[in-house]
Amino acid sequence: MNENRHKNLDIRDITKILPHRYPFLLVDKIHEVDIENGRILAQKNVTINESFFQGHFPELPIMPGVLILEALAQAGGILVYLKGKNKDSSIALLINVKNAKFRRPVRPGDVIMLECEGLHFSSKGGRIRAIATVDGELAVEAEMGFAIADREQI
Repeated sequence: MNENRHKNLDIRDITKILPHRYPFLLVDKIHEVDIENGRILAQKNVTINESFFQGHFPELPIMPGVLILEALAQAGGILVYLKGKNKDSSIALLINVKNAKFRRPVRPGDVIMLECEGLHFSSKGGRIRAIATVDGELAVEAEMGFAIADREQI
């Protein structure tokens, strides 16, 4: 397989890259990463067992938009991390979110597809355009910026 293209990274691969753990690990699977072209396609399975549904909202469970943005940021962080040079000692940190728009609610049972495309990459970080879709319908979109940091310095 081309080293610039990774397919089907599972949860074990994801937890080697992201420091997040339950309940804040919001990426369940990576379907494809195209490092050369700066793209990633990931997945978040939304279940009624998610702790946030206890309070958001019990009678009308809707996934909080900020958590969908977090899932997009995690997928984007994986892309920025894999695009970087010092993978052993670095981590991609979210530094800003611009033009976020929430287009449709996400409910238990939905599968969110997280698509991120690089707008700019450098040795110091990157900027991505991110969209979350459910059944092909746009749910959330945003632009996000990341900084590359040394894991030991955080």
